[in-house]
Amino acid sequence: MAEHHYDVVVIGAGPSGEGAAMNAAKSGKRVALIEDKQLVGGNCTHLGTIPSKALRHAVKQIITFNTNVMFRDIGEPRWFSFPRVLQNAQKVIGKQVKLRTQFYARNRVDLYNGTAYLLDANRVEVRGSKAEEILNTKTIVIATGSRPYCPPDVNFRHRRIYNSDTILKLSHTPRTLIIYGAGVIGSEYASIFAGLGVKVDLINPGSRLLSFLDDEISDALSYHLRNNGVLIRHNEEYESVEGDDHGVVLSLKSGKKIRADAFLWCNGRSGNTDKLGCENIGLEVNSRGQLKVDDHYRTTVDNIYAVGDVIGWPSLASAAYDQGRAASSDIVKDSYFRYVSDVPTGIYTIPEISSVGRTERELTEAKVPYEVGQAFFKDLARAQITGEAVGMLKILFHRETKELLGIHCFGDQAAEIIHIGQAIMNQPGDLNSLDYFINNTFNYPTMAEAYRVAALNGLNRVF
Repeated sequence: MAEHHYDVVVIGAGPSGEGAAMNAAKSGKRVALIEDKQLVGGNCTHLGTIPSKALRHAVKQIITFNTNVMFRDIGEPRWFSFPRVLQNAQKVIGKQVKLRTQFYARNRVDLYNGTAYLLDANRVEVRGSKAEEILNTKTIVIATGSRPYCPPDVNFRHRRIYNSDTILKLSHTPRTLIIYGAGVIGSEYASIFAGLGVKVDLINPGSRLLSFLDDEISDALSYHLRNNGVLIRHNEEYESVEGDDHGVVLSLKSGKKIRADAFLWCNGRSGNTDKLGCENIGLEVNSRGQLKVDDHYRTTVDNIYAVGDVIGWPSLASAAYDQGRAASSDIVKDSYFRYVSDVPTGIYTIPEISSVGRTERELTEAKVPYEVGQAFFKDLARAQITGEAVGMLKILFHRETKELLGIHCFGDQAAEIIHIGQAIMNQPGDLNSLDYFINNTFNYPTMAEAYRVAALNGLNRVF
């Protein structure tokens, strides 16, 4: 069995693993990366973020074609199958894999294909490759990601029962679909399938959609999903899921029974730690397979770090990349370490949602004297030109100091628009102020102009 020596061994080639490996390699460390899939990119590239967002973009184009009167000169509204739309996502995945493979080659990171198994705190065995190998290392970064939580009483081997990974193998377009779980993933897929003309039942075990969002934004999402034909059922839990040759029957604890052509489970994710050998080195995982870390991404074992979905919140590709870089910054002791806490939400429903900072509910409970500035997209020239009139930008600011406290956006390009507000919120002292949007000229017509409109709207409320 061959043995190799490294400064850093990273387990997992998703965003967090890539961030850790690249930063360590650029600091002159000898780095190895272990990945159990044939291609790099992790679940983000192959099963989650990239395919679902590419799917969403294609569906959004279809909706535009089918609802824009200008296109009626070209032809009648068209129906597109799910597998056909998925082809576009595969092209994007291919480009991402090529790009990321080049990163590892250029930075001379050694890639090992196989499953990582922790022999002790300094030795990792690579299993499943042609010849099993042992990597000796000073430091280990666990970046193994997560997978959909699949309850044992639901038969995911049935050809009509899917989770958020296997849905990408769907070879037909169901006429009706039940989605169980109305978190970010469930809400995004509800938008995608509704956009393809599928009748969707969205089952939410909670009392409102995405309760961490500002209430007004959550209400807007509920309205637009319903407006697109999604039936949302709140406060419902499953009793059983039974598939047959013709479809799936979902029995709920409330006594309801719902039938559809297919069923998609989107309720919870588990950290990928079960085959890692954590017990060999005294690393404890919680009931969801996640590892606990301190504010420097260190586990309870001194030289072992963990980053990305395997540590839980916020379980976002954007945060994962930064967590990986931060962990390796702590390892190499450069000046770029930061604990990733100020993370904007980006939810790619149709229309999309993005926010940063505190919500109205949080500010009210904290008795902060805030005021609201609003800009409705229907009133913006750019939105009128593009035909994307649904949505709004909401700025929450301190009514006395004008400090920005929260930015909430719903509508086309929300995840891009949010970064302008984020940049000003992160300025020191008096520079974090509503006045920035009033004292600076914005291009016209743009979506960014919403900040000027919202700021003036808010200023008019202050007396």
